[in-house]
Amino acid sequence: MMTTQLMYETEFKKKMVYLHLNEGRTIASLSAEYGFAKSTYREWEKKYCEECQENEEATEELSLMEQNRMLKKQLAEQQKEIEFLKKAAAFFAKEID
Repeated sequence: MMTTQLMYETEFKKKMVYLHLNEGRTIASLSAEYGFAKSTYREWEKKYCEECQENEEATEELSLMEQNRMLKKQLAEQQKEIEFLKKAAAFFAKEID
């Protein structure tokens, strides 16, 4: 029995890694949308990270993507905190009246 393995272009693989690391997309959502296995993505990310160790420009790019993802996560957390504080302030303002 012969299995069919899809071959993905290098640019497509890099785009998927970019969407995950930089844009914060989940591997599950990318997998569902583009039709590849999660384990396949992990191989792409592993190879990209290996490439980054050999290529200074790619290393910097990976670092920026990871930093960007972290900052987006922090921003989302802070926005949730702000919304919570607004609701709390409105609640306590009603209590004072």
